[in-house]
This record gives sequence, C-alpha cells and structure tokens, in this order.
Amino acid sequence: MKRNNTEQIGDVLRQFLRQQGLETPLNEYRLVDAWKDVVGPVITRYTTNLFIKNQVLYVSLSSSVIRQELMMGREMLVRNLNAQVGSQVIVNIVFR
Repeated sequence: MKRNNTEQIGDVLRQFLRQQGLETPLNEYRLVDAWKDVVGPVITRYTTNLFIKNQVLYVSLSSSVIRQELMMGREMLVRNLNAQVGSQVIVNIVFR
C-alpha cells in the first residue's frame, strides 16, 4: 500500500519538530486552543486563564458553580482534550 505525499510530509514535519524540541510546546498550544471546542462557548466565557505546566492544565474560572461541575468531569475532560490534539499532552487539570 502506497502512502500519499501528505502523510509523508506530516511525518517529516513531526520528526523535525520533535528534533528541534518544538513538538511539546506546539501540542500544548493546540490543547489550550482546543479548550473552547471541547467545553463549548458558555464555559469558555467563564474561563479567564489557561496554561500548562508539567503536563497539568491550570484553568482559572470566574464561576464557582462551573468550577464544581468541571471538577466532577475532570477525567473525561482530560481524555477529550488529549484526543482533540491527538497526543497525551496533559495528565491532570487544576481548576482555580
């Protein structure tokens, strides 16, 4: 089975990014960017700050009710965010 050029270019790009130490920062950016797609516009409005440190996503929320709801679904949220990026970028989420 012959692979198409797009797959080959994608593989070369991923390898280059990995060698340059840029794969992790790129995936972290993509995960933070995916937040709005995974949680939706309502929760995004209450999100004030997102950043990743040591495979932990830190999320500041302006609503204690939404914070509580998200804490109950934390494991599923971690899985959905990682799946959106296609890589295990985070292992936990801390809501503030």
